[in-house]
Amino acid sequence: MYKIGELAKKADVSKRTIDYYTQIGLLHVEATSASNYRLYSEQSIEDIRFIELCKEMKMSLREIKERIELKRSSKKISQEQEICLSQAKILATHMMQLELEINELLPIFDRLNNDLQEKVSTHINVQSRALMQSLSVLLK
Repeated sequence: MYKIGELAKKADVSKRTIDYYTQIGLLHVEATSASNYRLYSEQSIEDIRFIELCKEMKMSLREIKERIELKRSSKKISQEQEICLSQAKILATHMMQLELEINELLPIFDRLNNDLQEKVSTHINVQSRALMQSLSVLLK
């Protein structure tokens, strides 16, 4: 169990961020110590990393909350299917946006020298492989 300061340090975010995530329901306090400190579990670190990743993908806090709830939920299968379909639609929208951005960058990429093209490609390849693996799981 972690106190808020320990969790902030471990997850590389501010204590204020943890307070905010707790207030809006993205994080849950697992217990309170005898000294009235809020205590967070190891799961909170994973949740914060997930939240930060979603924020990097420009997801709204509402969308992030829905995804976290989906991960935690023990709702009926029909509700989970509805949420999954909703998330799939969001994913499709993000993919269309990404395709537009790639098409905008291609002419710029073509004008780069070979060294810069290779550097950009190397960076993108790591991300692409992870994305392809995730997509292959969804598409099976």
